[in-house]
Amino acid sequence: MSARVSPPATSSLRGRWLLLARTAWVAVAILALAVVLFSVPSSFEHYRSVCTAASEVCSERAVRQPTSEGVSALRDVGLSVRSYAILNVAIDKVFQLVWFAVGAIIFWRRSDDRMALLTSLFLVTFGTIAIDNTDAEALVSSFPAWWLPVQGVLIVGVVCVALFFFLFPGGRFAPPWTRWLAVAFIAFQLFRDLFPEFYSRSPALEIISYLGFLGIVVSLVWSQVYRYRRVSSPAQRQQTKWVVFGTTLGVAGTFPSQLPVDLSLVGGDTPLTLLLLKVGFALSFLLIPLSISVAVLRSHLFDIDLLINRTLVYGSLTAMLVALYFGGIVLLQSLFVVLTGEKSTLAVVASTLAIAALFNPLRRRIQSFIDRRFFRSKYDAARTLDAFSAKLREETDLSALNAELVGVVRETMQPSHVSLWVRSDTVPQRREHTD
Repeated sequence: MSARVSPPATSSLRGRWLLLARTAWVAVAILALAVVLFSVPSSFEHYRSVCTAASEVCSERAVRQPTSEGVSALRDVGLSVRSYAILNVAIDKVFQLVWFAVGAIIFWRRSDDRMALLTSLFLVTFGTIAIDNTDAEALVSSFPAWWLPVQGVLIVGVVCVALFFFLFPGGRFAPPWTRWLAVAFIAFQLFRDLFPEFYSRSPALEIISYLGFLGIVVSLVWSQVYRYRRVSSPAQRQQTKWVVFGTTLGVAGTFPSQLPVDLSLVGGDTPLTLLLLKVGFALSFLLIPLSISVAVLRSHLFDIDLLINRTLVYGSLTAMLVALYFGGIVLLQSLFVVLTGEKSTLAVVASTLAIAALFNPLRRRIQSFIDRRFFRSKYDAARTLDAFSAKLREETDLSALNAELVGVVRETMQPSHVSLWVRSDTVPQRREHTD
């Protein structure tokens, strides 16, 4: 079944509406940038303060503030509390300013396009306050007059992120009834952000809140899949691939900082460990604005399919090799303990040699599986060309070779019309195929 492509929508803003939209964007952007810059002193004081309450209370109410034990751990690695605070503030501000800068560039280049304007507004509000509101809360705690500006930017960010993922890339709701899902998502997020204590009163409400959020996210993903298969043009599909690619990698890269792991395995729940996790979180989430900027501004210059293919292959290969490496070490060490009563370094050596031997065969198998499963058309085209190359070396009948060439072009490139002209000494010969 062929995909149904809707007629292109007029997405440009002109005249009074363009002036009004640009003015509103500049006002919100100045407010978001002011929150980012004016929160530096209060954020520094927040991270420099030592939490003296119980560790559970410090982890919930004093995010990333060092405890008394944390101060000792910092001194053991040669860092002071002041240095720890400076590093935290620097990471936060670089992260926020990159989101802001990407949004500002999109606004500068494409402010007359409604979807691009929504995208830039989403980046300058959601990335500066909504993702990590520690700095904003520290600013409001020190200067309560900032509460209204902070909440205003937060509300705009929540609204824009919902509209972005429901409208991108075409700028229309697809199918149309998903606009009500967008309204439900916005209302749900605003209520949860503005009244967080409402859900904390009852575990049942927290579960219902989580299930509701999960349902809306699933609906949003379904909406993007529907749009990709039924509505989007080829160029819009490339844009969708870029955004999905960056968002998936960005969210996946934050898992180590979100999972309830035992941090004693990596040095304990120390400020330095939390700082390293924060760096990983920031670097991973920066893939989202960068991929969006490519999708909006320069999507036609890059082959996203090749990038996705390589990421799937080498990401899967790395995960499997790491699992095999550590699994082999554990298995061989257990075997050495049973046989000799003690561990041996031969287990590490044997696992390393096994991984080196498995690298290329495993990579080829993963590449073949991913090509067959996710890039079937290119995989079939490559097999068709290989078969034709083999036949070309053996075929001597020119007429049969002409027919075979037409068939190969039809299968691999799938044109609407194929013609082959063969010059001869007498009369030109022509073979045609029309779909």
